Amino acid sequence: MISSYTPTISALLQASSSAKSTSPRVLAVAQAESATQSFSALPSTRQEIRLISQKAALCSIDLITVEDSQGTVERVLEEMKRCEWVHLACHGTQDLDMPTKSAFILADGNLELEELIKHPLPRAEFAFLSACQTATGDVKLAEEAVHLAAGMMLAGYRSVIATMWSIRDMDGPEVAGDVYAELLKDGKADHTQAAYALHRAVQKLRLSGATFLAWMPFIHFGA
Repeated sequence: MISSYTPTISALLQASSSAKSTSPRVLAVAQAESATQSFSALPSTRQEIRLISQKAALCSIDLITVEDSQGTVERVLEEMKRCEWVHLACHGTQDLDMPTKSAFILADGNLELEELIKHPLPRAEFAFLSACQTATGDVKLAEEAVHLAAGMMLAGYRSVIATMWSIRDMDGPEVAGDVYAELLKDGKADHTQAAYALHRAVQKLRLSGATFLAWMPFIHFGA
């Protein structure tokens, strides 16, 4: 059984009814060095981006990599407008009191959902949120989707991979590499296979001996 979730029925209908791009432009963002002392460094995010680059080269698709100091809020937001796929390897924060203040931590500040949904993302298809707690809900609002993954679907992304709690830095590259190997298999890009790709990547992580807390956080939303 392969699991996939949706924050709302309308989000699922939108995701399943949209046409897919055969040659998507991919934005890969890595924040290995934290902009503030409040967050730990994520050195493996650089390896994560290298693995995605290798997979993308086999498909001859347009890959834009933005790392560390280059990853400003303005730069990332502008590139997201031009790209169908986005991979965010960084820290994330969730604001349960004001969900639209939930954000991705970038080089010069926070890219908040409130800001993200103000801008049209006409090309949005697939988002891989390789950041901590991007799909963490709130026990007080069990029936409501109040997390970054749901916000990305609200912003227009049809398929989103996220995490329910903090992941190990070493697991990010492994899971991401296996996911993109499947999405870009045989030289063809297909984001509609994201749920299957994540299922296989997590299964491989489990078989490697990873603990329950290491492989369980990864989750797929959309179609």
